[in-house]
Amino acid sequence: MASPVPIQRLQAPLRRSLARAVVLSSRTYATTPPAASDPEPSLAPSAATETAKKPRPTYFKDTTVAPFSDFVGSSSAPLSFSEAYAPRTAEVGPASNRRTITRLPEWLKTPIPSPGANPNFGKIKADLRGLNLHTVCEEARCPNIGECWGGDDTSAATATIMLMGDTCTRGCRFCSVKTNRNPPPLDPHEPENTAEALARWGLGYVVLTSVDRDDLADGGARHFAETIRRIKQKKPTLLVEALTGDFRGDLDMVKMVAESGLDVYAHNVETVEGLTPYVRDRRATFRQSLDVLRHVKEVKGKDNIITKTSIMLGLGEQEQEIWDALQELRRVDVDVVTFGQYMRPTKRHLKVERYVTPDEFELWRKRAIDMGFLYCASGPLVRSSYKAGEAFIENVLKKRRAGQTSISTESLDQAIAADEASKAL
Repeated sequence: MASPVPIQRLQAPLRRSLARAVVLSSRTYATTPPAASDPEPSLAPSAATETAKKPRPTYFKDTTVAPFSDFVGSSSAPLSFSEAYAPRTAEVGPASNRRTITRLPEWLKTPIPSPGANPNFGKIKADLRGLNLHTVCEEARCPNIGECWGGDDTSAATATIMLMGDTCTRGCRFCSVKTNRNPPPLDPHEPENTAEALARWGLGYVVLTSVDRDDLADGGARHFAETIRRIKQKKPTLLVEALTGDFRGDLDMVKMVAESGLDVYAHNVETVEGLTPYVRDRRATFRQSLDVLRHVKEVKGKDNIITKTSIMLGLGEQEQEIWDALQELRRVDVDVVTFGQYMRPTKRHLKVERYVTPDEFELWRKRAIDMGFLYCASGPLVRSSYKAGEAFIENVLKKRRAGQTSISTESLDQAIAADEASKAL
């Protein structure tokens, strides 16, 4: 027989139900108004939280504004020469990721070109894309692209065509052109397309350059020479300047390009000899560049072709090093030299050591002319291919074709003065 269940166990569920009913009957609901005798009920947790919510924080911590004199300064004395031309820096970014940037001096700022603002700029750009051609103006981010492409008409505009694609096999630390050990193969139609584009524009002077193609057996010299020959076939009066690489020191390839019919052979030493290992690719040396420029004169003769080179300033070069570089260039009979300010294209490239003033550029121009150079374009925005210098060279070449093999000092000064007057306008 089963034992009886204790009565306490039977009464337990009943007690729990009665306790729950008492609690529910005493709870205050939001929809139930309190009795007049009851004290004011406490707010619900959600309402209390909403009332006690803090105001939204603001980034404007200071409520007072400093006077204008605190920004301008009380002293009206002019800055010293060194202070006025020192690079200006500014800190940007949030406090957790603060960085310092260098502001460009006023003389290095140029307007951004726009195809809509100048129809010639848009036309040249469209022709280049339609014929699958590249320019060093775009690839090297030249600051003069708006000035050179935006002449009053296409005959006044200049563009430097970059042959053999837009990818270089070298990695110079100042250049923004794309690099790759195995760039795409050469376009066999490029010589004809280039000649067609130049004939369409109706130019009187053109500059051809190229990337370095160390992956090719001839360094691209045959492609270069074929392009020049096609141009001369279509328009024999067109003056052609070729800005080439060093072809790894192969002077036979230099001879091939020099004898292709061009009028100006340009090859840039880029910087002084002491900085060359740090600025240029390890396969390029200062002495190798001098050999290229020397061999061009040996092949064509001193008065039958113009040789040209360019030097960047602002990389940390010393004054004596510039003097030495100019003397070496004169020893190999270089006719034209240009000076320009080095501009850092990206954070991966060399930093600018200093911004050279326009007065110092003018000083080096005068020194180069005094040393015997035929012409020197020197300025912060001057590049190796610069239309102000090309106009003067074009004048010299036309005089030589007319039988005037040498340029007198008086005519040289007149041409320089005319060039300066055109730039002032």
